[in-house]
Amino acid sequence: MAFNFDEEINRRHSDSSKWNTHDESVLPMWVADTDFRSPACITDALIARVEHGVFGYGAHPKGLVQAFVDWCERRYGWRVDPQWVVFLPGIVAGLNLSVRAFTAPDETTIAPTPIYPPFRKSAAFAGRGQINAPLQTRGQRLTLDIDSLRAQLTGREKLLMLCNPQNPGGTAYRREELEAQLALAQERDLIVCSDEIHCDLILEPGVRHIPFASLSEDAARRSITLMSPSKTFNIAGLGASVAVIPDARLRQRFSETRAGIVPNVDVLALTAAEAAWRAGEPWLEEQLIYLRRNRDRLYDAIRALPGLDMLLPEATYLAWVDASGLGVDNPTRFFKEQGLGFSPGADFGDPQYVRINFGCTAATLETAIARLTRAVEAANVRA
Repeated sequence: MAFNFDEEINRRHSDSSKWNTHDESVLPMWVADTDFRSPACITDALIARVEHGVFGYGAHPKGLVQAFVDWCERRYGWRVDPQWVVFLPGIVAGLNLSVRAFTAPDETTIAPTPIYPPFRKSAAFAGRGQINAPLQTRGQRLTLDIDSLRAQLTGREKLLMLCNPQNPGGTAYRREELEAQLALAQERDLIVCSDEIHCDLILEPGVRHIPFASLSEDAARRSITLMSPSKTFNIAGLGASVAVIPDARLRQRFSETRAGIVPNVDVLALTAAEAAWRAGEPWLEEQLIYLRRNRDRLYDAIRALPGLDMLLPEATYLAWVDASGLGVDNPTRFFKEQGLGFSPGADFGDPQYVRINFGCTAATLETAIARLTRAVEAANVRA
């Protein structure tokens, strides 16, 4: 392997939120950043920019937009017009801006459940109602139950919020599934905000990410697609993201809502983003091999433990684990007592689940599996 994903980097005494939220007895496997060193193409570009020594207000680096456009065409076969691209300091900002820009106070949003917590918070922060669109388990995948969703609709809905690949769960939606979501949007005249931040982290062989906006001209004109190199290349702390908005009117409303509230993107973040999209692909391909191996190891271990179950994620480095069979009131708290810091399922919509981040070294994963095994034994003793 050309890149060393087994390298142990001590983040405990750094500025890492992931590693400093819990005390040192707890192994942190919660928030979605990895423990891997970012590729040298990014660190080299950052060093060169820092050595320049001047950090005044910055424009987009030369070639940044083209690097992103080329990435989209190369990876997904999606042709993005450079005029469609709006840079943001984070995907969460894009979710919140979309709710505020495209819904009135008496209109509602639609979001799948379980779902990444900012989907819910963005509606609450804006004082908008939100309909929970249930996801149903089909085999190893979480898919939208559109028939059940239709029964909840009132006619006040305006914004359909999608997450592809799904977080949590890791489902990468197929074309026919996306087309069914588009049909609903057309039927109800909905704008669609599609969070596709994990689009580069497809682990399942033969599966390819399909951007919602690439389905058709109609899908493009009613959509806001949110993407970022942050999860892909472990640069979430730098905060460079994009909103791809093909329709000029939607793009103007989005930009007007953003003005004076959401700042421009940091010059170092833009430098890192361009380097990632321009030269990070070899590193990414090696990372996917490593993550796939971690995923399979964790899946096999969890499926062998009584009281736990797990969907096999097609994408992301996040496992959605059903702990309802353990018979404990609060699985997140229980696992923390056993030295494991997982994301609470309650934040996503189901308190009997936990989300486990396996974007770590194989050695760290083995430590986690050993603690998980002891935790299940302790739960069985309690029962």
